[in-house]
Amino acid sequence: MKRIGLLGGMSWESTALYYRLLNEGVAARLGDLHSADLILISVDFGPIAQLQAEGRWDEAGELLADRARELQSAGADMVLLCTNTMHKVASHIQDAVDIPLLHIVDVTADAARQAGATRVGVVATRFTMEQPFYRDRMATHGIEVLVPDEPGRDLVHRVIYDELCRGIVTDTSRGQVRAVIEDLVARGAEGVVLGCTEIELLITQDDCTVPVMPTTALHAAAAVEAALR
Repeated sequence: MKRIGLLGGMSWESTALYYRLLNEGVAARLGDLHSADLILISVDFGPIAQLQAEGRWDEAGELLADRARELQSAGADMVLLCTNTMHKVASHIQDAVDIPLLHIVDVTADAARQAGATRVGVVATRFTMEQPFYRDRMATHGIEVLVPDEPGRDLVHRVIYDELCRGIVTDTSRGQVRAVIEDLVARGAEGVVLGCTEIELLITQDDCTVPVMPTTALHAAAAVEAALR
């Protein structure tokens, strides 16, 4: 089994989900008492969130690159960056190490294609919805991205940072985010990307009328496959 290196803490709520999914995935594949061989570095999200808000992405990228080097030094065979938004600085991380970074957008695009979706709605942080890094990489896989309107983006971003990152999950917010998703479907989305690792703490396939791409679950499943290949 290859050793999975997790670069998490952004937020720890979704990193905990990664840990569970990775171990469940290995146990399902290998049976008995098997669990994942992994290393976790969980960063303090407070300073990272501040750098995001101030647009200091290069500094955030260098900080995460340093932590990725620690994962490699500790024997990791691959890096999982446990956040969609910080894939904006994925190149900083990949350039810092000799082991592969398993990119969350690539595995998500694969799932969209398998579902027959070439136009997807993305609900995520404002950074992921509005900046080009996510939609541009999806486009390299032939996937068009739709994002919510301004009020929808405000709502989803607020729910992520003010609630989900703090472990708060409410039916009220679930209904509001479902309405945002329904609008994306009405505009032609053939699938919906839960493009923030915390969103699947709130939204599941049962909440949507089109295929859902839960990025945390997809990322973790791809890591299990890579580790056991």
